[in-house]
Amino acid sequence: MKKTLGAMRHKTQRGFSLVTAIFLLVVLAGLGAAMLTFSSAQQQSSTLDILGSRAYQASRTGIEWAAYQVVQASGATFASGCRGATTAAPQTAALSPLEGTLRPFSVSVSCNASSAVESATTVWLYSITSTASGVAGATAGSPDYVERQMTVTIAQ
Repeated sequence: MKKTLGAMRHKTQRGFSLVTAIFLLVVLAGLGAAMLTFSSAQQQSSTLDILGSRAYQASRTGIEWAAYQVVQASGATFASGCRGATTAAPQTAALSPLEGTLRPFSVSVSCNASSAVESATTVWLYSITSTASGVAGATAGSPDYVERQMTVTIAQ
């Protein structure tokens, strides 16, 4: 008995749909894994961006606190210590704990001052540096660690 052309085609095509289905599953699984990786990286980037903004605000809080101490409360311990500080050993203070969303950050403020005489008037220049660092137990070098530092000079 001779095989007809239609019967031969039918036998050669058997199993072709299985290969196609497996190929599609592998491709779709790869695309799904890539999308999951991109989504995870985007979420981590967004979280670090928010933490960086909060660290900036915490550092700014330290600058504003020190500026108030120097300008408004010039007889306070920090301001008078700042006038006596040298560049080798500046006056330092730690602000903690901060409240709200800034609570995870530790803020260190340092200050040193120098004076200059301008037409018989003594002018004090205060160099204030504020550093906000850390997030909920993160240490330097870990992926969740954030640090921001600001420096301001005030003349009075």
